[in-house]
Amino acid sequence: MMTPTRTPRRFTVPDRATSLINGVYATPAADAFGLPVVYPATEEVVSTLCEADAAEVDAAVRAARRAFDSGPWPRLGVDARKDILYRIRDTLRSHTEELAFLECLNAGLPMVRVREQIGRAARNFEFFAEVASTLKGETYTGLEGYLTFVTREPKGVGALIAPWNAPIALASMRVATCIAFGNTCVLKPSEYTPLSVLRMVELFHEAGLPPGVVNVVNGRGSVTGVALVSHPGIDMVGFTGGTRTGAAIMAAAGRNLKPCILELGGKSANIIHPSADLDRALDGALAGIYSNNGQQCLAGSRILVHRSVADGFIARFVERARRIRIGDPMDPATELGPLAFAGHLERVLGYVDVARQEGATLLTGGRRAPGFDRGFYLEPTAVLARDNASRVCQEEIFGPFATFLVYDSLDEAIAMANDSPFGLVAYVWVGDVDVVMRASRELRAGTVWVNTTMVRELRAPFGGYKQSGVGRDGATSSVEFFTELKTTTIPVGPVPLPRLGAGS
Repeated sequence: MMTPTRTPRRFTVPDRATSLINGVYATPAADAFGLPVVYPATEEVVSTLCEADAAEVDAAVRAARRAFDSGPWPRLGVDARKDILYRIRDTLRSHTEELAFLECLNAGLPMVRVREQIGRAARNFEFFAEVASTLKGETYTGLEGYLTFVTREPKGVGALIAPWNAPIALASMRVATCIAFGNTCVLKPSEYTPLSVLRMVELFHEAGLPPGVVNVVNGRGSVTGVALVSHPGIDMVGFTGGTRTGAAIMAAAGRNLKPCILELGGKSANIIHPSADLDRALDGALAGIYSNNGQQCLAGSRILVHRSVADGFIARFVERARRIRIGDPMDPATELGPLAFAGHLERVLGYVDVARQEGATLLTGGRRAPGFDRGFYLEPTAVLARDNASRVCQEEIFGPFATFLVYDSLDEAIAMANDSPFGLVAYVWVGDVDVVMRASRELRAGTVWVNTTMVRELRAPFGGYKQSGVGRDGATSSVEFFTELKTTTIPVGPVPLPRLGAGS
């Protein structure tokens, strides 16, 4: 393990990250607030973000509004739109290495993981192009003398906000589900990770996307985000990120009666049943909490182990966690890279003190990874909690920090899993089909994964219960959110009409 000696420059890294409006980079105001863009592995400043103020956000929304109200995108035939979305897919695939480099440079994610996420981003545009091409209407003839038909239309301009933990994968999902149906949008990536998202949107335009369909504004949520969500020119809001921020966004959008789709936080239970294949369960538990540097809302961060297998399972987990390869995210052998930024590292480390204060047992980790002079590296961490009411069991930590709980019965495990303010996903490792069916029925989570880790079926709805979100992504779910239904009624022959004022 060693700190990278210098920041690599295999592809062009822009000196400034500015807004991209109507297909052109904006010239920031002379007094624009600048934020450093940092490579988490070396703490080196690699670029500067020029924050978009309310005026710049207004220009971006106006560009999206023009593109929707009078531009070609909503008026293209579905096949023409589909062709462009397919070209976006192909362009992203052909630039995988460049996008992966920028994502790794900006977010510190291991390169192997990032390449997978670029593939997912490309697939998002392919899939939702296909969904859009299958939209159909309805016809009703039950009202005598009338023909009524129902059509779907794009909703308008979306305000889309993406997080820092998987910028391209999650921003592309928001954009693809929005524009595939003829909408336009303004996208705000996290202020910590603007570089890969900006390049991705550049590539959209290179693939033939008309100007104004996707615009980008950069800045903090308290400045740029607030201006975007509260702008009267938007028609809907899509947000992926933390629960507290999601609640604030929904409140701001609600003041203008703008609908929201929110994918928020999680504190997902990972139930290890004694009937499980424990070798596979061990692999799944490690991947469920330590992949993506532990920074994922889907993390199986509460690992519930049956008492009969707990001692052996936890010992093997700890032994494997200590052997995870920590290092330069650009190195293909690295399994765990740095956390995304300094403040987040300090936040995650703070939960080690919380765990100790609550009487939890520190099993491994709990400190900055040794051997690194620079970088936001944290050792894979695991604690054994005293009970599920502990803060480390109830609050989303969002890092490589696993919390173990021991249970005695399936009733207890399901009750523990559901005793959470969150309900995004749940994992069950089990060999008993009756337990599978009961877990599927009783776990209060939007997705239940049985004997597998994070597999995403784009055709199925994805989202959370409780504080894990509002609405769903997926084929049917995205259609419902990003389109409007219109009913048109036409008489099929002469029908009597009232003749007010015509006299007797």
